Amino acid sequence: MYDAKLTSTQQQRIDQINELRNEGIAPYGERFDRTHSSTEAKSFFEAEEAKQEEKEHYSIPNVKVAGRIMTKRGQGKTTFLHILDQSGQLQLYIRKDVIGEEPYAIVKRLYAGDIIGAEGSLFKTKTGEISLRAEKITLLSKSVNPLPEKFHGLTDIELRYRQRYVDLIVNPEVRNTFEKRSQIVHSVRQFMHSKGFMEVETPMMHSIAGGAAARPFITHHNALDIDLYLRIAPELYLKRLIVGGFEKVFELNRNFRNEGMDSTHNPEFTMMEVYQAYGDMNTVMDLTEEIFCHAAKTCGVGYNITYQGAQIDLTPAWRRVKLLDLLKEATGKADLSYSISKDEALELAKKSGVDIEPGDTPVKLLVKIFDEKIEHTLIQPTFVYEYPKEISPLSKANKDNPDIVDRFELFINGKEFANAFSELNDSEDQLERFLDQLKQRESGDDEAHMMDMDYINALRYGMPPTGGLGIGIDRMVMLLTDAPSIRDVILFPAMKPLAAKEQ
Repeated sequence: MYDAKLTSTQQQRIDQINELRNEGIAPYGERFDRTHSSTEAKSFFEAEEAKQEEKEHYSIPNVKVAGRIMTKRGQGKTTFLHILDQSGQLQLYIRKDVIGEEPYAIVKRLYAGDIIGAEGSLFKTKTGEISLRAEKITLLSKSVNPLPEKFHGLTDIELRYRQRYVDLIVNPEVRNTFEKRSQIVHSVRQFMHSKGFMEVETPMMHSIAGGAAARPFITHHNALDIDLYLRIAPELYLKRLIVGGFEKVFELNRNFRNEGMDSTHNPEFTMMEVYQAYGDMNTVMDLTEEIFCHAAKTCGVGYNITYQGAQIDLTPAWRRVKLLDLLKEATGKADLSYSISKDEALELAKKSGVDIEPGDTPVKLLVKIFDEKIEHTLIQPTFVYEYPKEISPLSKANKDNPDIVDRFELFINGKEFANAFSELNDSEDQLERFLDQLKQRESGDDEAHMMDMDYINALRYGMPPTGGLGIGIDRMVMLLTDAPSIRDVILFPAMKPLAAKEQ
């Protein structure tokens, strides 16, 4: 828990706030109408400067700016401040004989962290710094907590996540990351609209957890007296819309999974799911490549990027390889198939050095070999396709081989970024697979799909051939901002409460 006891510095600042109130000065001001941000003010000055025939001894009036004080230094009757707003910093030049004795007395009582407004004229100092010669200062908000002198580095990384508000104030590169995230998300939405997709919103609370193999969060609705699940995926609702006649839909929103946390996993995360009627796995494979390339170009990083020291080339077309071919190459077993016997699979798993659990089937052992021994080697963008039917209960079976489904996953720098397939639209086949998943749940697999008879009922009305796609937006942002952890691209990542952590 945070300590409610005030430090001497905090108490000193609160005392000063009370003194200001007693003097009739509002320590927390009202609306302030800025004419320019810090960056706009500098650009405005440079534009006006370029118009001047005479380059010396002039200034540009009528500028109002506001921001947080980051630095303060004084020289007798003159004070220099740097204020920070979202766009950047601007220096303020404040003279006692210009703003007046009483206002200047307030300036002398300002600290780094306080928020002020300033009005005056722009000029360039002898050192060439564009500054504002203040004619009026308005106090907008006093700070009680002092800004930290150092708020970066690995030793403070957890504190930065917990107190993101301070992280954003003092680390401009963090603000840049989240500004770029906003650009990326906007560009993805813009691209989807340009391709004729309609953005929709589906329920966040489900009566049946489905659409992915994951452990859900459970909550309770008091009025209905029923348990509900925070959604692990919007898939089954989006496919109901395809049944209903919408042909190209997407949803870009949060999912929730009650699972572990690491550099690529957070309990709540942002996904985009896309469904296109009359398409298939190959349709959305092409679309996935276009989405990533568009986002990379739009946010300014281009196709050749460096991610955590690895050189990655996003230039189309990306590699496409069958999962079984990767397994054959890694194990040296040329005749490998998903019909492998249990004994052969166990031997192969032991030889590959993967963990073996009692409930592992031959197919699950092969997938483990891929997950633990191959996935991390896929550095350049790679579509891995033709997954085994056993682990893909919502995917359509391949017409030439019933043991596999038309499904792919996208890997970049050894991590999964997207999952997609030709959607299973045979209602009775889907029912049989749900029943098989139900058996797995009864055997102790709490990540297996639940039975959703309403979804079966929807399929029985007929769903056209459909390509479905899910993209991890947080991971995309990580890639395009060179962020090492998902917590670096989520403004307020999940953290263990301090009280629980200290017990």
